[in-house]
Amino acid sequence: MDGSFYRFLFFEVSTSEPPGRSCVDYQLFPLFSVMSGKMTLCIPRGFWTAAVMMILVVLSIPVAEGRDSPQDFVYQFKGECYFTNGTERVRLLTKYIYNREEFVRFDSDVGEYRAVTELGRPDAEYWNRQKDEMDRVRAELDTVCRHNYGREELTTLQRRVEPTVTIFPSKTEVLNHHNLLVCSVTDFYPGQIKVRWFRNDQEQTAGVVSTPLIRNGDWTFQILVMLEMTPQRGDVYTCHVEHASLQSPITVQWRAQSESAQSKMLSGIGGFVLGLIFLGLGLIIRHRSQKGSRGSPPAGLLH
Repeated sequence: MDGSFYRFLFFEVSTSEPPGRSCVDYQLFPLFSVMSGKMTLCIPRGFWTAAVMMILVVLSIPVAEGRDSPQDFVYQFKGECYFTNGTERVRLLTKYIYNREEFVRFDSDVGEYRAVTELGRPDAEYWNRQKDEMDRVRAELDTVCRHNYGREELTTLQRRVEPTVTIFPSKTEVLNHHNLLVCSVTDFYPGQIKVRWFRNDQEQTAGVVSTPLIRNGDWTFQILVMLEMTPQRGDVYTCHVEHASLQSPITVQWRAQSESAQSKMLSGIGGFVLGLIFLGLGLIIRHRSQKGSRGSPPAGLLH
């Protein structure tokens, strides 16, 4: 991944009206943590009045009518901090959007406001003339982006959870018959992961299919990587998993066995378990018999 970014949101807290324009102060709320900071947005008086009136109209529409709320005449602010992996480079983009169309933005790489459409040209020119405004928005590269990065780095960007890896065939194993071997990789974070299949130490690329990355909803992921194969006696299949949380890759093996070999193995396991059960019962019976003999009174004593 070339870069990572998060967004912060703006919310209105107060208004003022210089001649010919409407100015609105906004409190800044980053996505990950709240910090102090204000910005002032100035827009043409008629534009702001129309936007506020439309918001009131939208809010007054009865929900019972079942109609979707209009998407037009919505004023949006989007702030994005871009952090390039492996470098200290940070980029701040502050976007202003009206009627789902961006019309002006501040780009820290440029260092000033730039109009995206004609609607934003007067605002860009006005803001660029305000020294205090320019000092404030340029400083947000440190006061917002780098500040929040430092606060969230350990809990989000450096969070690591090791995956759990299991292998199983999609159907009962039969030698020399087509089958699908599944490598289940679960409960890992972050989502970047590399899963490879090997057959007898040779990497397999043909017949490998994978599910999309699945979000568990608890900041962990899972994925299934499957290998189409026809198992032969003695084949050893290996699922090889590489992840940022691991000091070394996880490898889990699956060995192709005939049904008779499986039956013998299961019989051996079953016999071993039964032997343990009978041994345990014998020890319990012996313990009870010894306890009973110690408690019996000597012969010839009267009660």
